Amino acid sequence: MTDHHAYILTISCPDAKGIVFRVSEFLFRRGGNIIDSAQFGDDETQLFFLRLHFDIPLGEDELIEAFSPLARDMQMRWRLTLASRRARVMIAVSQHGHCLNDLLFRCANGQLNVDIVGVISNHRDFESLVRHHNLPFHHLPVNPQTRHEQETRMLELFAQYQADLLVLARYMQILSPQLCEAMAGKAINIHHSFLPSFKGARPYAQAHSRGVKIIGATAHYVTTDLDEGPIIEQDIERVDHAMNAQALSLIGADIESRVLARAVRWHAEQRILQNGGRTVIFR
Repeated sequence: MTDHHAYILTISCPDAKGIVFRVSEFLFRRGGNIIDSAQFGDDETQLFFLRLHFDIPLGEDELIEAFSPLARDMQMRWRLTLASRRARVMIAVSQHGHCLNDLLFRCANGQLNVDIVGVISNHRDFESLVRHHNLPFHHLPVNPQTRHEQETRMLELFAQYQADLLVLARYMQILSPQLCEAMAGKAINIHHSFLPSFKGARPYAQAHSRGVKIIGATAHYVTTDLDEGPIIEQDIERVDHAMNAQALSLIGADIESRVLARAVRWHAEQRILQNGGRTVIFR
């Protein structure tokens, strides 16, 4: 009896008739069974997006070889992943630890199906926390003179741990264009949603002084355009005049944590497909 393997297949390609039929027929003729399917056709870009979760009695290499001709014929950008494969995540953090702590907690309790392989920081504030979770901690201090060497080391560690995703969990350093390009599609950042209205230090204090009524957070892919990469997830909460800057900051930290966790989970589960400067999310 041939073992079945479960896979996740994601596809983006020029929209055309028969895409779902041809992919489904391909799987059917090889004994495949579709477990879950989601699709979207974008009228603006004329692109079609598809995510399939299926099982089939074929190994990964055999399946890739068999599917490649169809993918070429339909000009597909595609990715095939074993459904059982857990994404390997490296986290970068500075001196705000709420997102880091949340991700560590969710992983430890099985709420986030990823493997955190290490933490990088330009400060030592959370070294004991990281080591408590039995994870490697890498202290990489940085200044304008050492930025190139520090980022080179970050890339070396990413490769050494065979990481799939770099999560900037309130890592308060601007990445160089070279690092952004090297990590294209493989780095997620979180920030408060006040940008660009409240740039710089103490955004919640600035927001409080302006009497804001809604605060929020945004998770996005990292690009060379600062805080302008394709948006993955956002959330908000209403606030009022009775809340001081500290209260806003606490609410904001909670929003940032849950928004980042969703973005990491969706990336790990192959639920995000980039559509130019936007994203398609199959939740």
